[in-house]
Amino acid sequence: MLSDIGDYVGKDIQISWLPNLDELMKGYARNFRPGIGGPPVNVAMAIEVASIDHISEANMDYTMTVYLRQSWHDDRLSFNHTNKTLGLDSRFVDKLWVPDTFIVNAKSAWFHDVTVENKLIRLQPNGVILYSSRITSTVACDMDLTKYPMDEQECMLDLESYGYSSEDIVYHWSESQKHIHGLDKLELSQFTITDYRFVTEMMNFKSAGRFPRLSLRFELRRNRGVYIIQSYMPSILLVAMSWVSFWISQSAVPARVSLGITTVLTMTTLMVSARSSLPRASAIKALDVYFWICYVFVFAALIEYAFAHYNADYRLKEKAKVKANKLSSESIVKNGKQAMVLFSLSVTGMNQGVMISNRQGRPQRSGSEIPGEGGSEEAEPRRRRSRQPEESADDKKCCSKCACKPIDADTIDIYARAVFPFTFAVVNVIYWVAYTM
Repeated sequence: MLSDIGDYVGKDIQISWLPNLDELMKGYARNFRPGIGGPPVNVAMAIEVASIDHISEANMDYTMTVYLRQSWHDDRLSFNHTNKTLGLDSRFVDKLWVPDTFIVNAKSAWFHDVTVENKLIRLQPNGVILYSSRITSTVACDMDLTKYPMDEQECMLDLESYGYSSEDIVYHWSESQKHIHGLDKLELSQFTITDYRFVTEMMNFKSAGRFPRLSLRFELRRNRGVYIIQSYMPSILLVAMSWVSFWISQSAVPARVSLGITTVLTMTTLMVSARSSLPRASAIKALDVYFWICYVFVFAALIEYAFAHYNADYRLKEKAKVKANKLSSESIVKNGKQAMVLFSLSVTGMNQGVMISNRQGRPQRSGSEIPGEGGSEEAEPRRRRSRQPEESADDKKCCSKCACKPIDADTIDIYARAVFPFTFAVVNVIYWVAYTM
């Protein structure tokens, strides 16, 4: 095995094609770009994505590791006595002029240096340089979370020269960069990359000039399965659990109240836990809308029992009041009848006394002319007829009051068993059509 360059020399292996780097770098000024004072340097750019590690909605950024490859022509480094490409050590980069490319929307970035700096330099005989480096960067990505978690986001990676304007440097995508290597093989936990495109634009800054910019824009579609399992299904089950109270008896007050309060508190906890991983933005998200829909239905089930229970108590009180009024009226009528009987008996006795006295002083009259007996018999039907309209008026008044009151509490539960599920199903159809179309 050959261990170092000394073995090549010891074996008399021909390495005469290697250029003399000391002579090549003699008079080389790394502080000046190639062809200074002439046309701008054309820098071809290529990107290979190694990984997208994390996409954060709370911070609105993503972390990406890329291989950034830049290629340009530098006449000062051309050597013509061979046609072989020369691969150089990464430390040789410090002696060369390289484009001052930076990531415009990066929050932080760093080069990898294990076990050595992950940089590559290749020098072709005609002076074309290929410079490749491995970079990990946390990049900002503005997200519209209105349809979260059924949203699609577009994130960008913007590359630009920091100090050289368009008069000194021009960026363009490499001819071999028709697609991004590695991007189609990435599997993200929450997103799926649906499309990407390359953009070349010229940024105009009034104070500094015009700067070339290359952008990689890729579209992300959120995977909804995890949210259906973690958020939507528990919410639906909580709403369905609140409907169980419709089948519990109205007299089981502790059971129905505890079930309603438990579902309301559990729904509140689910809403708070789901929002903890999201930014506190003013925009109303689709998940917030669904949580509030479920919260309203759960709370409405609790209010339904309160309404039905109040209605049941009210009807019991009304029945007790009607019964008490009926008993009092019956007692009054009964007492009145007794008084009338006593009065009629007393009147009859008085008439009989008058008749006896009259018989003693006058001729006897016929029985039809006795005023006491005939008057009492005719007065009794008239009193009965006068009481009948009063009683019928009271009955009609009581019935009209009962007709204006709510329906029976058990009937309310029967209606709720059908109305609540049907309404919830209709609202769900509207929700999913509105946010998925």
